[in-house]
Amino acid sequence: MSLRINDIAPDFTAETTQGTIKFHDWIGDGWAVLFSHPKNFTPVCTTELGTMAGLEGDFKKRNVKIIGISVDPVSSHDKWQADIKTATGHTVNYPLIGDKDLHVAKLYEMLPAGAGESSEGRTPADNATVRSVYVIGPDKKIKLVLTYPMTTGRNFDEILRVIDSIQLTAKHQVATPANWKQGDDVIITAAVSNEDAIKRFGAYETVLPYLRKTKQPSA
Repeated sequence: MSLRINDIAPDFTAETTQGTIKFHDWIGDGWAVLFSHPKNFTPVCTTELGTMAGLEGDFKKRNVKIIGISVDPVSSHDKWQADIKTATGHTVNYPLIGDKDLHVAKLYEMLPAGAGESSEGRTPADNATVRSVYVIGPDKKIKLVLTYPMTTGRNFDEILRVIDSIQLTAKHQVATPANWKQGDDVIITAAVSNEDAIKRFGAYETVLPYLRKTKQPSA
């Protein structure tokens, strides 16, 4: 069975560049982004880890922790971080999980159970499916899963946009339309009657009987 939205994110204990963590305990009462990489010292992943390092403050503003994982040991991560700084100008201050036994990659169904028990000797192509992003809420449930090909760098501004939407819609009975960004109009969900919509949001626009738009609620 594949992991789906609203499934509990699998818990695990792992070694990281910042010591041993138990994943659910590490998340705590906030949000988390877990993003995975098929191999250290690969060009696209190097740019991605540096980009995330540069955006760490933006994630913190949203009460979101970030954590990376690569199918390599922690000792290799420590060496890789110097290259990331050289390539992007950003220092990685968030933890990177060492997954040399492939345990977490299998747990999150990014590798099949028969993939073996060691990262040693595996090429990036062998681990091509370890290219997923998981957004996890304070309830430890998966809110978003995105998987990218190795040749396409991830758009982490989009991850921030999605988190803004998820956090907004978790608080108010609204949804966000295509290409929504902070400050744009939102959609009133079907669970809210027209009468209640007036009380909650004031004026709104009826585009279609099932599509009502209103101003973004304030935090």
